[in-house]
Amino acid sequence: MKHLFTLNKYFRKYRWHFFLGILFVVLTNYFRILSPQITGYVVNSVVTVVTPNAEKYATYDIVVQATINWFESKPGNKILFAALALLIIAVISGLFMFLMRQTIIVMSRHIEYDQKRDIYQHYQTLDINFYKTHSTGDLMNRITEDVSRVRMYTGPAIMYFINLAAVIVFSVSFMLKTNITLTIVALAPLPVLAITIYWVNNIINKKSEKIQSLLSDLTANAQESYAGIRVIKAFVQEKSMLNFFKNNSEDYRANALSLAKTEAIYFPSMSLLIGLSTIITVMVGAIMVNNHQVSVGTIAEFVLYIQMLTFPVSAIGWTASITQRAATSQRRINEFLLQQPVIKNSDKNLHINLQGNINFKNVNFTYPHTGIQAIKNFSLSIKKGEKIAIIGKTGAGKSTIAQLLLRMYDAREGSITYDDIPVSSVNLTALREQISYVPQDVFLFSDTIANNIKFSVTNASADQILAAAKQAGIHHEIESLPLGYQTMVGERGVTLSGGQKQRISIARALINNPQIVIFDDCLSAVDSRTEKEIIQNLYAYLTNKTAIIITHRIFSHFEFDKIVVLKDGEITEIGKHQELIDKNGVYAEMYAKQQLQSNTPFSFGEARLDDQVGQGSGMR
Repeated sequence: MKHLFTLNKYFRKYRWHFFLGILFVVLTNYFRILSPQITGYVVNSVVTVVTPNAEKYATYDIVVQATINWFESKPGNKILFAALALLIIAVISGLFMFLMRQTIIVMSRHIEYDQKRDIYQHYQTLDINFYKTHSTGDLMNRITEDVSRVRMYTGPAIMYFINLAAVIVFSVSFMLKTNITLTIVALAPLPVLAITIYWVNNIINKKSEKIQSLLSDLTANAQESYAGIRVIKAFVQEKSMLNFFKNNSEDYRANALSLAKTEAIYFPSMSLLIGLSTIITVMVGAIMVNNHQVSVGTIAEFVLYIQMLTFPVSAIGWTASITQRAATSQRRINEFLLQQPVIKNSDKNLHINLQGNINFKNVNFTYPHTGIQAIKNFSLSIKKGEKIAIIGKTGAGKSTIAQLLLRMYDAREGSITYDDIPVSSVNLTALREQISYVPQDVFLFSDTIANNIKFSVTNASADQILAAAKQAGIHHEIESLPLGYQTMVGERGVTLSGGQKQRISIARALINNPQIVIFDDCLSAVDSRTEKEIIQNLYAYLTNKTAIIITHRIFSHFEFDKIVVLKDGEITEIGKHQELIDKNGVYAEMYAKQQLQSNTPFSFGEARLDDQVGQGSGMR
């Protein structure tokens, strides 16, 4: 239950909804509780033969007593007036019940909105390492299913709990005021009810926690299946994935049914205990009436009190179950909300205009989630406006350099500076706003091509979008589509080929017009002709800009100021193209192999089939 204390900030924010809701709950039940007394008065008025001095045993609330005095002062049928009074009381109670739901339930919806927004905002602050160690399905489950269960606590559960408290207070106080002995007899089964609730709640808590964990696994499995549907179909693994999903679903179903069976104990128990209370009340009441200790109307009044307690008391189990589930869900939510990003702004938090001077000094970096050392003793000085190529085989540590420059990770040893200012001292937002990055893993949003290109500059004009697309060598292919730049690309750009997605990603980076540009193997899926066109456009675009091009291929027709060759995270060679060729080392060997591949018919190195044939069903 302690995990639910974190919701107090929301209750404070919507305190007027909360306090007004409590007031309306109290008023609703106060007017409801008057009905049994008026009914008891009517019964006593009719059954005077059995209890001649019925009024002597009756005790009424001040409002009911005033109403009864009004009945007796008016000529006519008392029962008719009583019926009118009951109707008025029902209308007033119904009005307050409407207001009760309009305050507490509406408050829960506001809290649900705020909590989802807060979780989403917190997700945005967490660093890359967090997302590498948590599945998307689990993240989605916590912001949807878990928040929905918490809403059931902040709305219905709290409302019914307050309602239960109000009914019990009013009912028991009036019952005790009327007859203590009969009250004790009528409420005798309730301690048994409390013990049952405590026992069942412990079971529900354990089962709810397990079910939420299984649901996260199920959601993650479904999400991965949808995202990787092309791979599944290509390898004809639909049946295997279906069986895997079926097994997960079966585990979830079995545990959910087990929980449902446990919860089912509540309602028969409630009915049994309430029915037992009614029988005992009637039996003992009949004896007391016979002994002229209470009136018949009092027995009718007590039976109605017990019936009024039936739903709130039977809802104890349901409310307790919701509360336990909410506590489990809130604990899961808190696990993420309490996680703080490793990468965050320092105390200095400098907002500077980057000029483009970058310096690495003895940088070492090991990935925290794998323990693999990706960068070793890396030192490199890049001056403003220089064009740097970082070349190496897969796993050499090239992409890690880009991650460190964007401060997705912090170096464990050594230093990285921009214009002689440590990268850790620069405001994160200011840093990343001034660097355009084309990742190796291209991601396009399920939106129009135009919106994908202007993602980093939301107010970009049509001319800016057009210019960026031309520089990326994708303009003519976009124009050939029926809807042009308004074409929807589908989830993750599924309707485009690999080369087309890469070029749109390049256009997205170029439209920002930054001082520093980082391209991480962004031309791997384009053919040699398109590659040459893009590089020619980039060469003009990158004038006076600092550019870092990370690649496993050698661009001999692009004049770099420095070419850095990486192997196992260390710099093995550094220099210009011809200098490295003359050294006859690793770079020269890579260049020779690439030239051999380019001269081989049907080459996969230079003529990329996925750009000619296409991977999707839209752009070609």
